[in-house]
Amino acid sequence: MKIVYCIPSTSGSGGMERVLSDKANYWADILNYEVVIITTEQQNRKSFFYFSPKITFYDLSINYKAIQGYSLLKRLYWELLYKRKHRNSLFRLLKNLRADIVVSMFSGEERFLYRVNDGSKKVLEIHFSKYFREQRNRKGIWRGIDKFKSYIDEYIVKQYAAFVVLTNEDKSYWGNLPNIYVIPNGYKKIDAVDVQQERKKQIVAVGRLVEQKGYDRLIAAWNLIALQLPDWKLQIYGEGELYDELLEMVERYKLLDSVEINAPVRDIHLVYQSSAVLVMPSRYEGFGMVLIEAMNYGLPVIAYSFPCGPKDIISDGIDGLLVPDGDIHLLAEKILFLAQNSTLRRQMGKSALVKAQSFSFDEIMRKWEKLFCSLCGVSL
Repeated sequence: MKIVYCIPSTSGSGGMERVLSDKANYWADILNYEVVIITTEQQNRKSFFYFSPKITFYDLSINYKAIQGYSLLKRLYWELLYKRKHRNSLFRLLKNLRADIVVSMFSGEERFLYRVNDGSKKVLEIHFSKYFREQRNRKGIWRGIDKFKSYIDEYIVKQYAAFVVLTNEDKSYWGNLPNIYVIPNGYKKIDAVDVQQERKKQIVAVGRLVEQKGYDRLIAAWNLIALQLPDWKLQIYGEGELYDELLEMVERYKLLDSVEINAPVRDIHLVYQSSAVLVMPSRYEGFGMVLIEAMNYGLPVIAYSFPCGPKDIISDGIDGLLVPDGDIHLLAEKILFLAQNSTLRRQMGKSALVKAQSFSFDEIMRKWEKLFCSLCGVSL
């Protein structure tokens, strides 16, 4: 079977790139499928995560980022031209590749990929929730554009042989579509875990330094309890446009002794193994992959109950804690509560390990294999 994935770039350190790396390597190295990854923004940059040498890469060199700073009308004009170049380049390449399955990761090509008559089955997978555009909470005319695009999305997803969402919550937003499937992300655990081992007095948060991830809310919550936890540290791992703003916030609150903002690391599992609690203060997600990652290493997790992900993953009070979205004072209380109760942390850590088994990478990949084979009329 030949499988093609479309994604802007593999140079990022985000969850979508990590998930693609794991899936593509599985197809190529375990099942010996032919795997091709088509990018638009790679620009000769190295992939952040490991990809098997068996995988073939093509970059269409579209570079949408070049027009992001343009004024509205100028950006709309150039976006039409870039989209035309993207569409024509992708059509030509796919007709030459003759794949069995072509997957859009909902990153731009979803609006025209289904029209390519290359003999392949088209699959659309979304790593956000249905309302991700409006959740960005842009102002003015951009808000209207986001609502219009969300409306168009409802038509687009129906054109694919399969539309895959990450959570049952998100499925409910899209309605009773005949082509919709729920397949969550899975995670490959690297090492065995002993939840009884002594861990650092360390709270960890992982993700890009952008507004979506809500680190301003986490730092504000930490400011309320830092003096009550003099031996504890808050470690944030990520990079992004808000680094300077978040660092200034840490300095303003005089938290430099207890808060560190670190660059992303490939061996994030080592951070999980040495930490006590993971906190996800996001405003929205498609799933919340870092919750599964952390639970795989016996960490209790705390998250706002935003759409989508946490309510599908966390059993409140058993393997983690859910906080009403945006309640900074209650988030601070929950962090303080777990930090001061080591016995409860270990109990929740054990439960988190059990929960993580339901997101076993091999089990998740069997679901993908079953879907792809059914679309292609191939018996397992």
